[in-house]
Amino acid sequence: MPATVSGMLGPYSRTLEGYMRIERTDPVTGKTLTPTDGQPYVVEGEGADALMIYFESEETKRQYQGIGAERPERDLHHTLDNPAPLPGDEPNGIPQQRG
Repeated sequence: MPATVSGMLGPYSRTLEGYMRIERTDPVTGKTLTPTDGQPYVVEGEGADALMIYFESEETKRQYQGIGAERPERDLHHTLDNPAPLPGDEPNGIPQQRG
């Protein structure tokens, strides 16, 4: 586990490589954890862009790890167009002239 530096660093931790962001709120339960000694965690990313996320339990850590990551370069090849009419739309998609 990286050594933490308390005080002015706020949500950052000092590591051998520099600093990383720390999230002490379990993203599954929403519970803020204090203290975090001995709590399960994961580190997402590397170096200054790394994020250490603490979890309330191994179970919530597993749940988090089971959530698939979005990969825009791979996953967003579908159109976001919704061909279904919205309330108030005319059947052909063109509003009729009123008046």
